[in-house]
Amino acid sequence: MILSALKSTIRHPTSRCITAQLRTAATQAQKRAGDISDAFVSLSGQQFTPLAPEYAALKTRLITGAENEVRESWDRLLRHLREEIPLIVELGSKVIPEIDFKDIDNAPEHFGQELRKRGVAVVRGVVSEEQALQWKADLKDYIKQNPQTKAFPADRPQVFELYWSRAQLLARGNPNLLKSHRFLMSYWHSADPQAALSTKHPVSYADRLRMRLPGDAKFALGPHVDGGSVERWDECGYGLGGVYDSIWKGKWEEFDPWESSCRLPVISDLHQGVGSCSAFRMFQGWMSLSTTSAHEGTLLVNPLLAKATAYFLLRPFFSPRRGVESGAQTASEAITNSSEFLASDNWVMDPISKQSSWLHGATPGHGQELSHLLHPHLNLQQSMIHMPTVRPGDYVAWHCDTIHAVDKVHAGKSDSSVMYIPVCPLTEGNAKYLVRQREKFINGIPSPDFGGGIGESEHKGRIRVEDMDGLVGVEGCRAMGLAEWDSDAEGLHFGERQALDRANKILGYYN
Repeated sequence: MILSALKSTIRHPTSRCITAQLRTAATQAQKRAGDISDAFVSLSGQQFTPLAPEYAALKTRLITGAENEVRESWDRLLRHLREEIPLIVELGSKVIPEIDFKDIDNAPEHFGQELRKRGVAVVRGVVSEEQALQWKADLKDYIKQNPQTKAFPADRPQVFELYWSRAQLLARGNPNLLKSHRFLMSYWHSADPQAALSTKHPVSYADRLRMRLPGDAKFALGPHVDGGSVERWDECGYGLGGVYDSIWKGKWEEFDPWESSCRLPVISDLHQGVGSCSAFRMFQGWMSLSTTSAHEGTLLVNPLLAKATAYFLLRPFFSPRRGVESGAQTASEAITNSSEFLASDNWVMDPISKQSSWLHGATPGHGQELSHLLHPHLNLQQSMIHMPTVRPGDYVAWHCDTIHAVDKVHAGKSDSSVMYIPVCPLTEGNAKYLVRQREKFINGIPSPDFGGGIGESEHKGRIRVEDMDGLVGVEGCRAMGLAEWDSDAEGLHFGERQALDRANKILGYYN
C-alpha cells in the first residue's frame, strides 16, 4: 500500500526515488542541534568539492538526447544576461517593486508585471512602526529572560534559534500579514485546476529571527538559494514534479517559476540537512523591525529570477576552453572578469560521456551557494541588488528560487533586525508539515526543519497552545494547524476545497 500510494505522486517512478521518499519519511525525527551555520558550507568552514560519481550519471541522464538544444540554449542565455545585467546594475534598488499595504486590494498592473519578472517585492506598512518596534522590544526581553538561547555566532549572538516567542507568534498570525501573504501568492498560478492547493489559506511556517549588530562580519552569508541544493537536479527531488524540465530540454525560455502544481510532489530535503526546508514556501520573507538601508546589514537579491535559475542549473554542464588549467573549476579573479573568458565561444558543453560530478555550489544537506568564480556570467559582484531602505513594519518577500545574500559587513550604526516569516500555501505536504510543527510547538522545541535540542522547552514566557486563540484568533490558529479549516465556505473552487478537506483530515479534525 505504501509503495502504491507513493507511485501515484511520482512523475517518473523509479526504485531509487521510492527508496529516497521512504528514507526521507522515516528520518523526519528531530534533527541534531545546530544553528544557521550548519545550513551552509561557507558558514560552517567546509569547502566545495566534487560530489559522488552518481551525480555525473545524474547530469548525463538529464540532458541525454537534448545535447544540441541545451548547448544552443546556453548561448541564448548568455546573450540575454549580457543585455539585462547592465540594466539591473544601473537601476539598483529601483528595480525592486514596492507597494503600500493599503493598496494591495487594487494593485497596479505594473507592480504585478515587475514582481513576476524580478521575483521580489516590498510591501510597505503591513503593521505600524510602533507595533513592529514593540515586537522587537518584547523579543529582546524574551532573550534577556532566557540567556541560554542558542544563537549564531556564539560570541556575539545575532541569529537566534527562537520560534515560539509571543512576538513571533503574534507577527505570524497578524491579520495584515496573512492578507499580504494571500496577495503575494495570488501571483502564482496552477496548470492543474484539480490540484489540491489553496493560496487563499496561508500556512504559518515557524522560522528564526535576526538582530544583526553594527560592525558584524561573521553573518556574511553570500549569494545562495534555499530549498535544497542537489535536489534541484535530482529526479527524486525537484524532478518529481518536472519543475525544471524545460531547462533540461534546452528551452529555458519556457520555464515558468510561477507555476505551482509542478512543485507539489517535490522533495526539497532529500539529505535531511539542518535548516533544509521540507515545506513548500512560495516566497521567503521577513518582517522588518528596524530602519535599514544598503550596507547596513540588509538583504541583497539577484532580480533576474528565471534567467538566473536557468544559469546556475546549466552551469555544471559547461566549462571554459581558455583561462583555466586542465580540470580546474574556476579561474583567477582577473581572468574571470575578462570579456574573453566570459565570451560565449569560450564555453563548451562537456562531452555527454565525460560529465563531471561537480554541481557548482551544491552540497548534499546544505543550501545552494553561488559565487562570482563559480558562476561568472551572473556578475554577482554587481548584480546582487540591495533592498531599498525599509522601516519597522515593512514586509520583504522573495520567490523561493531567488538568489539572495546579506551584507558582508554591517556598516550601519544601529541593529538590523527582522523576523523571518515565509509565505506558504495550504497543500497536503504543508499540512503534514503543520502536524510535525504543531507537535514541536506544544513541546517548545525547534521547528521541524531546524536544529534539534531542548529549544525553548524550558524558556520563561514561552507561549502555550491554550494562549493562541486569544493571541491570534481563529485565522491565526488555523494557519498553525490549531483549528479546523472551513471547507464549506462559499466561493471555493475544487482544488481549494480539496486542500482544506485533506488538510483537516491530516491534522486530525475528522477521519
